Amino acid sequence: MDLELFVTPGLGDASYLLASGRDAVLVDPQRDAWRFLEVAEEHGWRIRHVLETHVHNDYLSGALETQAATGAEIAAPARGGYEFRHRAMDEGDAIEIGSLRLTAWATPGHTPEHLAWAVEDLGSSDPLASATPDAVFTGGSLIVGSAGRTDLLGPALTDALTADQQGSLRRLAELPDGVEILPTHGAGSFCSAGPGSARRVTSIGAERFANPTFALAGAAPDAFRAQALGDLGRFPAYYAHMAGLNRRGPRVLGRLILPPALAPAAFEAAAAGGRTIVDARDREAFAGGHIPGSLNIELDGTFAGYVGWLVPFAAPVLFVLPDGAPDALAQATTELLRIGYEWVPGWLQGGVAAWAESGRPLASYDTTTMRAVHDERAGGTDPGILLDVRQPIEWANDGVIPGAERIFVADLPARIAELPAGSRVTVFCKSGSRAAIAASLLDGAGVDVRLVPSGGAARWPDPLEMLAP
Repeated sequence: MDLELFVTPGLGDASYLLASGRDAVLVDPQRDAWRFLEVAEEHGWRIRHVLETHVHNDYLSGALETQAATGAEIAAPARGGYEFRHRAMDEGDAIEIGSLRLTAWATPGHTPEHLAWAVEDLGSSDPLASATPDAVFTGGSLIVGSAGRTDLLGPALTDALTADQQGSLRRLAELPDGVEILPTHGAGSFCSAGPGSARRVTSIGAERFANPTFALAGAAPDAFRAQALGDLGRFPAYYAHMAGLNRRGPRVLGRLILPPALAPAAFEAAAAGGRTIVDARDREAFAGGHIPGSLNIELDGTFAGYVGWLVPFAAPVLFVLPDGAPDALAQATTELLRIGYEWVPGWLQGGVAAWAESGRPLASYDTTTMRAVHDERAGGTDPGILLDVRQPIEWANDGVIPGAERIFVADLPARIAELPAGSRVTVFCKSGSRAAIAASLLDGAGVDVRLVPSGGAARWPDPLEMLAP
């Protein structure tokens, strides 16, 4: 048995190639499936099946991409409502490759149709091996340090799905400690019910020891519910579109198609139709000079999530890319394809420097520190509005700065008018990345803004002033 793990940091997810001899299965592929196909080809493996654990909320599946390239059969949850050709699987249904059998386990909770895939080595000399899987692909049920959240489909289904998730985890808890757990969701995924762990794979024994949600699988339902639902943050707006697209089947692309470079005049013309300019440079470079009205979302692990939160779903996007980053165009394009943003008319050739050299205007704003803002306030200087754009759960867990306004960054476009007209707004978060997004939104709306690019709430000089909201 050979296993290849593929981590997608921008989504916090993992995909897997499992092979026996020359045959392989691909589990929970993202839309850019060509990266999995390349590795399979390098190993000389033929992908016979694509296995899905659920109708994913956080990305578009690469199952149809894989099928188009390899002829692989798609095996997906029978209760998933898929509209394309596939093999519908439910409890006890199995697929075999080489000496391996993969059996579907109904594990609802993260979603109603959710399946796990239990892996058995039929060629094992251990007579007890057939009774116990060697590994389980657990998708969004059991994950490292946490479990898949159960509220993504709305309040009407949350209670029932939470009860289902407890039952699914209880079933997994019956496995021996040595069984390997191979989850799809992980650290960085908004599908996780908690912060989880940076590790991508685990074992039943490790989770029994260190996973607070898994530890409560056998507890009273109220205790499990409090743990599963008690520390949830908001999740991106684009999630609402993923399941429907995955059921219908995303358009097959065949390969990554990069958008064209546009000279400043062509870029300006493309933007004139109201298309969003996403400037993926770092926050301080953006503050120092940017195209007026552009949105600063840094090309890091949160890029796709915040584009999917702040740009209307599948709307066209123009890129301003970081200087000296040759892979930035492919990275940005790929990350947006994974969540359904296919329309990128182009990127600014020569960057902001070429824009300025062409005589076109740049905007800018100041940066500061939490210490400087604190000292202004302590010295009697009015710093204006201090705006905290962290998640509400962070305000509750970590405290707030007295007198600071609180608007989560994803809510800011609809709430800018709530800020007093004519006031300077100093914006902060925890690390600076969300504050940078918020500062660009405020600047585009004509607000006199100042950015705290690093440090944020935790750097407020008087921690004893931090209050519960």
